[in-house]
Amino acid sequence: MPSHPLTVGFDLDMTLIDSRPGIKAAYLTLAEVTGVPIDADLVVTRLGPPLEDELANWYPPERVAEVADLYRGIYPERAITPTTALRGARKAVEAVQALGGRALVVTAKYEPNAKLHLDHLGLAPDVLIGGLWAEGKAEALLEHGARIYVGDHTGDVRGARAADALSVGVTTGPCDEEELRTAGADVILPNLTRFPAWLKRWHARGAAV
Repeated sequence: MPSHPLTVGFDLDMTLIDSRPGIKAAYLTLAEVTGVPIDADLVVTRLGPPLEDELANWYPPERVAEVADLYRGIYPERAITPTTALRGARKAVEAVQALGGRALVVTAKYEPNAKLHLDHLGLAPDVLIGGLWAEGKAEALLEHGARIYVGDHTGDVRGARAADALSVGVTTGPCDEEELRTAGADVILPNLTRFPAWLKRWHARGAAV
């Protein structure tokens, strides 16, 4: 067994939660408020990168910061209720804690809105850190000593590798198995339902992966 506490990081959107319905609703409201047409169906096919990256596809550079603030203000009313937990999400978090470990959520999402999702869905990680993307996630993973990072996007794989953590990819988001593997994922699961059993095996081997 490892001599130090196990810490496992999770991404949020399309790893723990299916936020597509909520994000679509928020973008439709944003389009209505700003008078700028947005293809919300397209937006939700490419979740993962920071909000500002997506907004840059629809607004001129000088408006992105302003519109991002507007979107974050719209989000609590429009996006929380329609969002659901993905299959196995709760048990995946609890599996880490059952081994005496700490579950860490590291997401590019604005942290207060991420917390609203977790509270609404009854997901209870030990730590939540928002506003970090791709290699930037390594900052939080290293600070908290995460041995594993679980995510659905190639950016999550890059974050894990930058933190020298084991990268576990799930194919519940926009990136398929081949993309995740090419990016360097060490383990690929179809969803989080298989994660608890995998984690138990990994932990029983003395975390020697």
